[in-house]
This record gives sequence, C-alpha cells and structure tokens, in this order.
Amino acid sequence: MRLGGRLAAAIEILEGLEARPQPSSVALNDWAKAHRFAGSGDRNAIGSLVHDALRNKALNAWRLGAEVGAPETMRFAAWGALLFQWGMDLVELEAVMAGDPHAPDPLDDAARAALASRQPEDAPAYVRVNMSEHLLARFQPAFGDDWERQLAAFGDRPALDLRVNSLKAKRDDVLDALAMHGAVAAPLLASAIRIAPSEGEQRLPNVTAEPVFARGAFEVQDLGSQLVAALVDPEPHSEVLDFCAGAGGKSLAMAAAMGGTGKVHAHDIDRRRLSPLVERAARAGAANITLVERPAQLQPLQGRMARVVVDAPCTGTGTWRRRPDIKWRLSEGNLATRLKEQEQALDAATVFVAPGGRLIYITCSILPEENSAQIKAFRRRHPGFHPIAISALWQRILGVPAKGHALPQGDGSLLTPATTGTDGFFVCVLEKTG
Repeated sequence: MRLGGRLAAAIEILEGLEARPQPSSVALNDWAKAHRFAGSGDRNAIGSLVHDALRNKALNAWRLGAEVGAPETMRFAAWGALLFQWGMDLVELEAVMAGDPHAPDPLDDAARAALASRQPEDAPAYVRVNMSEHLLARFQPAFGDDWERQLAAFGDRPALDLRVNSLKAKRDDVLDALAMHGAVAAPLLASAIRIAPSEGEQRLPNVTAEPVFARGAFEVQDLGSQLVAALVDPEPHSEVLDFCAGAGGKSLAMAAAMGGTGKVHAHDIDRRRLSPLVERAARAGAANITLVERPAQLQPLQGRMARVVVDAPCTGTGTWRRRPDIKWRLSEGNLATRLKEQEQALDAATVFVAPGGRLIYITCSILPEENSAQIKAFRRRHPGFHPIAISALWQRILGVPAKGHALPQGDGSLLTPATTGTDGFFVCVLEKTG
C-alpha cells in the first residue's frame, strides 16, 4: 500500500471508532482481517497513524479548522498526525498522494487556511492537552501550575520498557541480546531496560519473539510499574499478598526482588485474569508465586501478610499514551464504578495486613479522585493505617531523591510521562499500627 491508501485506511478505522466506540486494537484487528492484502508494514504504519491521531485528536482537528465532535474531526486528526506528529510537509505530502486512486480527498481551502493561521498556543486549554472539555477541570488539581506540560505529555509515544528477571539473567546480558533493537539501560532501576519510542510509520519491536525472552530473562513492563513494585519493598523470606494481581506483572517483580524466597500470593477477584501468570511464573522461574484463585483460599492469610498490594481497578488515565482510545471513552459512570471498586478492594484487603505490616495502594490513574481522595476516605474508615513518606522510601530503595521524579499527591506520590518518562502511576504506602 502507498501512503494515500494507508491514510485512507486510518481514517476509515478512526471514523468507525467514532461511530462505534471500542478498543482501537480490536478495530485494527478487524480491519486487517477484512483486508488480507495489507502486509505487516502496512498494518504497522496504519496502527501508528491511528494511535498518533487518537493521542492528539483535539489539537490536530482544531489546527485544521474543526472542533472535536465535528464530522471532519477524525479525518483531520489523521491528516494532522502526518503533518504534526510525523513532521511531513503538506505540499510534499499531497505530491506523494497525487495519482494514488486509494488516497483520501485532499484538504479543502478552509482546512488549508486554518493550517496557515492557527497556532497551537492559540487553541482552547482543553484542546491544547487533547481531552474533552468537561474532563480538564478534574485533572488540573493533580498538577497545579504545571498542568499543561504534564497533560500534554500524554500525546507523545511511549518507550518500550523491560524488567530484567534477576532470577535468571543479568542486565548486561539482556542488553547484549537486544542490542539490535536499540536497548539501553533505563534510569532509576538496575533491573530496567528501555527501547526508545518508534517514529513515523515504525512500531516498537516485538521483543517477546526473541529467544532470550523465551528463556525468562525479562518481562515487558513499564518503568513506572517497576518503580511502584520496588516501593512495595518486599523482604526476603516474607509473605506478600498481591490482592488485585491481574496478569501478575508486579507479582513477578516482587518475586524476583525477594530472590525467589518467601511467598507471593497472587489473587484477583476475576480468577481468569490470573491465567497468564501460570506460564509467566514458570518461564521466570518464580517458584515462590502461589495463585490464590478462590476466596476461601484467602482466609488462612488473614493478619499474616507483611505486605498487601492493592493494584486497584481504575480508569487507566495513566496509560493514555499506550491506549489513547480510552481517553475519549471515559465517562462519569465509568469513574463512579471504578471508585466503588477501589473502595471495596481497599476495605477487603485490610484484614490480611499483619500488625506492623504495610498496605500499598497503586493505580495507573492520574485522577485525584482515584488517588489522594480515595486514600483520604480510606484513612477516615481505617484510622489504624498511617502513611509512610514516599520520599524516604524512594531515597532508601532507589538511592536518589524523590524530588524531581515523583510528584507529591496527598499521602502518596504520582509518576507521570513528563516527570519520570513513565506511564502515570499513583502509589501510597500505609503501615498498620502494631
């Protein structure tokens, strides 16, 4: 496929998402199944174009003369991705598409005039940071005067972060094995590796196809997720309950941090989510992970756990770089559901914390309602839990000051793309009165 056909395909997919909201990954897969002639390069380019357009939908459309929700929004978002995220010149771009029977219609005179006259700094505040107008007021309190820089960073592509599995490998060996992909040591953690974000039509490499992955040498895990797992500070030979373990990324990180000793009890209210952890733990050699599939299996753990991790269900606003489609589907009803689930998970987890043990609350959200406000309400219900200063943990565990990396938010800390170069994560560590 030529560029014109790829752009037309991206517009088709984006307009389908506008008409029938669903995960962008599903829409891209459906398109690929219906267009078998498209090769892997075409699919990669179209996927990159769709996600860049979604990350920057509001500003791209505005710069070409459309407001969010206008009929032209998705078409202009895709054109804008080529112009503003891929850095292509309009004259050059249209010359490339000339004569391509599969190319979309060129931009009209009104869009060209808007392109020539509209500058990003003149756009409304919510447009500049690419979100719905009604959501902006919710996010600003998290960042104070720095709100625009922080929120705008969610329009960038993310890096690919890996966690070296210390039970089986050393970082230098994994770096050597992945050198052809541009892998480098990531900051802050000795176990972290980073591959820079892709550019233009390229997508990030499929490192899980490498033999070194099959041998259990590393896991794909955002650096932010690795950092909050490190702040759990699990001690060797102790017992940890990962109460909302999901597919087990943090369980695996904690199992390795404990040197394969002790026990990590991995539980999730939906036991089907634990299924991938069986294979992942076997590949990683993490024999100290035990799956707790049924509620009855939790009862013997009451009052015994040195660490209880509540990686709570949330709106996922911290993952907007990787999943930009969910940005445009966030609703008040969705938020209310997640807030109730978080409250229930926190309350249920308290009975497992040993006296003097710690409850660690984590979300991949940047919304204060899901983070600092949730913890404030929890402490009113459970006055026997007191926060531990993240700054002290950060200095002791990571060896650098938290300032400049983690943003204080209530009793916890926030990691963000603009500050730590990670997904957005909130973490709060509470100690149970002994």
